[in-house]
Amino acid sequence: MANNKSAKKRIQVAERNRLVNKSYKSTVRTLTKKTLANCEKYKKDPKSENKDLVLFSLNEAFSLIDKAVKKNVLHKNNGANKKSKINKLVKNFLTSK
Repeated sequence: MANNKSAKKRIQVAERNRLVNKSYKSTVRTLTKKTLANCEKYKKDPKSENKDLVLFSLNEAFSLIDKAVKKNVLHKNNGANKKSKINKLVKNFLTSK
């Protein structure tokens, strides 16, 4: 246990940051799954509305990954790998018919 005031404060700050980071990582996973679900929806029913939905969710996921990288929640290479993986899957869904 911490003995001085600054050490106690660092414990509080670290816990607060851990919760914020957890939120970012969880939301990235959620948006990735949402994008893939929209891809499946587009594959079953290839309409322009569904394609727009896929592209919107892809942009949303990319935006959040970029924010997480900017705030040092994710390493820049980790963020790039996540974006690359999502983009590769979406591209396969949109091109295959």
